[in-house]
Amino acid sequence: MEWLRPGAFIGSIVFALIGVVVFWLSFVIIDKITPYDLWQELVEKRNMALAVVVAAMALGISIIVAASVHG
Repeated sequence: MEWLRPGAFIGSIVFALIGVVVFWLSFVIIDKITPYDLWQELVEKRNMALAVVVAAMALGISIIVAASVHG
């Protein structure tokens, strides 16, 4: 029942928030360095190939952030 301690619970929340912020920042940076607007390509033009690439990128970034937070 170690995860029920308040310190462990607060630590989990803090690390989750840090992970989300790092993921969001990395996505914004990647969006800025690409030659086109990712959101417009995905939502308005419904570019399915780009959606698959962005999904793979999101999974990769998530795995890296999770590994760095986990230690």
